[in-house]
Amino acid sequence: MSSVFTRIIDGDLPGRFVYSDDRCVAFLSINPLGPGHTLVVPRAEVDRWVDADVELTAHLTRVAHAVGGAVRDIWAPPRVGLLVAGFEVPHLHVHVFPAWDMAAFDFANAAATVDAAEQDGHADALRGALRAAGHGDHVPA
Repeated sequence: MSSVFTRIIDGDLPGRFVYSDDRCVAFLSINPLGPGHTLVVPRAEVDRWVDADVELTAHLTRVAHAVGGAVRDIWAPPRVGLLVAGFEVPHLHVHVFPAWDMAAFDFANAAATVDAAEQDGHADALRGALRAAGHGDHVPA
């Protein structure tokens, strides 16, 4: 059975994509820790990050770095968080989000609901910042 992330990647479920290449995608979290909270997800269904090959892990990190730069440029937080947790969905994913303090890293503080228009705006802002940073070839329209 496909993971929920594979179903999003395949277009069976909606997703606010900000990045896409042949190895991974990045889309907004539906339970964000902050504005622009993005998940970087490999197309391949790998459950645990330690099971991914080193090249895939490095690629996910490069994409997360680009997304993190966009998050920093848009929201100007003192830190940009990066987490690999993996308990929610058994499909490797890297969380990238703005962090104003350590509470930003606590999933108990994640939004239970989101405003669709606000999320659309966050996705548009991230796509624009990624294009401006030279990643336009991988930014969906």
